[in-house]
Amino acid sequence: QLQLVESGGGLVQPGGSLKLSCGAPELTLGYWYVGWFRQAPGKEREGVSCITPDGVVTDYRGSVKGRFTISRDKAKNMVYLQMNSLNPEDTGIYYCAAGGGTCSDYEASYIHWGQGTQVTVSS
Repeated sequence: QLQLVESGGGLVQPGGSLKLSCGAPELTLGYWYVGWFRQAPGKEREGVSCITPDGVVTDYRGSVKGRFTISRDKAKNMVYLQMNSLNPEDTGIYYCAAGGGTCSDYEASYIHWGQGTQVTVSS
């Protein structure tokens, strides 16, 4: 298993925005399906969104549609999650993961994971 690296988390007020980044020092992300997951306090980890190597996006949470956007920059070997109109229910640890099969919100579909970045939405 190779390590992915998330960054960009932090404390933000309700209604604010954050852009999370996912990098992979030892992996060419452009060849992989990359998903974003999140784990709220006291809850199980859940899939948020996924992007294929060709840039096709699947969102798994109705609550984030229209607010969160996943994207990738193959030249920079990065995948991003732009999060707008954040609310306290978006608080949690956000993880990126890479898989070689197909986009899925099933954790076992992904091979390589990051350590996560904390997102806290609070006034």
